[in-house]
Amino acid sequence: MKPRNIRIGDRLLSLEKPLIMGIINVTPDSFFDGGMYQTREMVRMKAGRMLEDGAAILDVGACSTRPGSVEPDEETEKERLNLALSVLRSEHPDSVISVDTYRSGIAEWAVKEHGVQMINDVSGGNQDPKMFETIGRLRVAYVLMHMLGSPRTMQDNPKYSDVVNEISLFFAARIRELTESGVADIILDPGFGFGKTLDHNYDLLARLPEFRLFERPLLVGLSRKSMIYNVLKGAPESSLNGTTVVNTLALLKGAEFLRVHDVKQAHECIQLIDKIKL
Repeated sequence: MKPRNIRIGDRLLSLEKPLIMGIINVTPDSFFDGGMYQTREMVRMKAGRMLEDGAAILDVGACSTRPGSVEPDEETEKERLNLALSVLRSEHPDSVISVDTYRSGIAEWAVKEHGVQMINDVSGGNQDPKMFETIGRLRVAYVLMHMLGSPRTMQDNPKYSDVVNEISLFFAARIRELTESGVADIILDPGFGFGKTLDHNYDLLARLPEFRLFERPLLVGLSRKSMIYNVLKGAPESSLNGTTVVNTLALLKGAEFLRVHDVKQAHECIQLIDKIKL
């Protein structure tokens, strides 16, 4: 069954049409746009443009998760986030904001201090055992993502007997833990590029509808990733067209959320696919 809506903060967002999550990285070392949004003015301009182009959610990250990255300490992550979140709340007070973090302390601070309505956890609760209890107590939406290992190790020869089945088992166990912790609004992200080979990623994309059995919204994050530019013999900077292609495939296979760097092009994908009566 396709989910029809999801509660994020005090809002009930319709999923009759897919929604866009715009990426705002406030790190110096992200794989595509590292260092570009480390001033208040740049954050303000980026957020305003994304909202105008059709983003429903702004996802702010201050801890790079590119393969091989070294995590900053919690205070550094908080300082980076504080700059961006204070700008968003002053300039775009009605926006829906997600914070990309795997630390429960950061999640609690962001919700209480800045009214963040969603936590996007790339570790699926594996990096911080307090995360699920924290999310349940805060009553915010939660993106449950699958990652094999940690950002530092995830691409060290990842292996699966069946990538979709193993991620499905992971989702089943974590959804049970989350619901027992009082978390109601759960979005599933299979974690493209996070501990997967090129073939794993395309197997996931081809079999995306199999995750429908959980009856939870599906989020995909394919934007400018190596699974695109390694096939095309390019780089992240030249991967917008490839991103559009794989985003289109994900939409046709039932994705409810696209997490992207390029909001305008993703919005155009959604508009055009909406004209096809599937």
